[in-house]
Amino acid sequence: MGLMQLFKFKGGVKPATNKAQSVTLPIAKAPLPSVVAVPLHQSIGGTPRPLVQVGDKVLKGQMIGEADGWISAAVHAPTSGTVREVGMYAAAHPSGLLTDCVVIEPDGEDRWIERQRVDYKALPPEQVRELLRDMGVVGLGGAVFPSHAKTQASRSVPMEELVINGAECEPYITCDDLLMRERAAEVVKGIAIFRDLLQPKKVLIGIEDNKPEAAAAMAEAVKAAGEDFQVVSVPTLYPAGGAKQLIRVLTGKEVPANKRSTDMGVQCFNVATAYTAWRALGHGEPVISRLVTLTGNVAEPRNYEVLIGTPMDELLAIAGPKPDTDGIIMGGPMMGFLVPEAKAPVVKATNCLIAHSPALFPPKAPEMPCIRCGACAQACPHELQPFQMYWFARAKNFGKTQEYNIFDCIECGCCSFVCPSRIPLVQYFRFAKSEIWARERDKKAADGAKTRFEFKQHRDEREKQEKAEKLAKAAAAQAAKKAAEAAAAAASEGAPAEVAAPAAPLATGPGDTPAGPAAAPLSPEEAAAAAKKAAIEAAMARAKALRTQTQPQNTDNLTPAQQQEVADIEARRARLREIAKTELVHADAPPAATAPAAPAAPADNSDTSEK
Repeated sequence: MGLMQLFKFKGGVKPATNKAQSVTLPIAKAPLPSVVAVPLHQSIGGTPRPLVQVGDKVLKGQMIGEADGWISAAVHAPTSGTVREVGMYAAAHPSGLLTDCVVIEPDGEDRWIERQRVDYKALPPEQVRELLRDMGVVGLGGAVFPSHAKTQASRSVPMEELVINGAECEPYITCDDLLMRERAAEVVKGIAIFRDLLQPKKVLIGIEDNKPEAAAAMAEAVKAAGEDFQVVSVPTLYPAGGAKQLIRVLTGKEVPANKRSTDMGVQCFNVATAYTAWRALGHGEPVISRLVTLTGNVAEPRNYEVLIGTPMDELLAIAGPKPDTDGIIMGGPMMGFLVPEAKAPVVKATNCLIAHSPALFPPKAPEMPCIRCGACAQACPHELQPFQMYWFARAKNFGKTQEYNIFDCIECGCCSFVCPSRIPLVQYFRFAKSEIWARERDKKAADGAKTRFEFKQHRDEREKQEKAEKLAKAAAAQAAKKAAEAAAAAASEGAPAEVAAPAAPLATGPGDTPAGPAAAPLSPEEAAAAAKKAAIEAAMARAKALRTQTQPQNTDNLTPAQQQEVADIEARRARLREIAKTELVHADAPPAATAPAAPAAPADNSDTSEK
């Protein structure tokens, strides 16, 4: 066991450990439950995609949920049987909400898939990381972060230390202690996997000094494996098992809240995580079980190897809960919570189940006003000011709580433990965090909706303008086409050329603009005016052609007076045509030119009625 300089972290408390009750017996295997409900989401990151349907037969170790991204991990069937349900089921969460689960009815055969050992040293590192992801290896110390995503060192900072967390500082919990005592050799092999992926300069295994048997077993296993890992005993002080606190104790490095530990040249894994990594690669066994401490108000406290998905009430019944048991605490008394639904399944984060009773955990006295004694600030391992965060969280001034770095809080419960006013400070901080997250989600959704609305408005305006331009161009082209057709018809019947072809087409060049070297694109207003003018000219041309085609009838036997009247009418029509031609010439003339005045029509006092 190595001797080295140790550092201290600020704050911390020393609650009663209550560990001796559950370390007197070796690890036992929990019996097969009547049903297993495997939650698809058991790690930080995305929710795995289900790969099975109701009625499917599955084998032990078969993948039933595929990782949906890099920060995710697969889930597997804990035993062989039949899928009875894929849907919402009770969750091990203080909210009491349901979660997506694959419910399997065991067939009692417990038949494995074909397992294959992997020589990870012969594979490229990226493939090893993918194997760890597909085997469902996550942090079993409580954070359940996908382990493969932590096995890549920073590109800019060399990896100095790999810290292995065997501190297990939370009261009542002893599963890591028993794991190191009984399976130290496999833990060391798992540590070697992480060492080979990260290539640190040294490996430090931190174990609290109240676990001498575990420390001795680990030191012996390291020596037998020929590794140069250092097993270091650290002072028993809660929360020395926190990753940042243990890194501080062993290396002296402070990891800021806005940085990853790899940015400081250090990475941390739990001993149980290392064990499951070796079982995954060395034996081809995905994470389908874990060690769970059963303790509290029970007749026989002990550690069991439990299948993931086992109902908590069935599991706790093995330890013989006493008659006054009135609930189940998942985790330790400092950071754990009362499970709302007793049939909720064991998950990868379940390291301990404590049978709750009023005698073991007496109801707290009523909350009293804060006296600003500062005891919470002295106990905080992250050097925060809990009493200030409490005041602002209670007043729902969440902006001020962020100014006091509420998200640096790890919710260890030290502040609540020492508060003389018995204020449940951690509950206030959890409330503030959840409200801030909810508001951030709402703001993000609102910003997205606003962006989509503004884009739609811009798109509608653009489409409206484009549609108007297209309609104007189409109208101009259609009018020009009709005018040309009318002029051609009139010309074929012998109409005057100047009337048959009143104006040049409007759309004779590229882009539906007037042809010519100096032609410029028409605006929508100009195009509409040109279309109107062309329509008028086309109507006049059609009328002229119709008049040309129409021949007088019944004119053979007219009297001289009638013949004179017809001649006068034709003369007036001729004068009107001359006037119309003159107006067209004026309309077609350039703006700067002065068109000649139309000749005055001679006075006509004759009767304009036609007989």
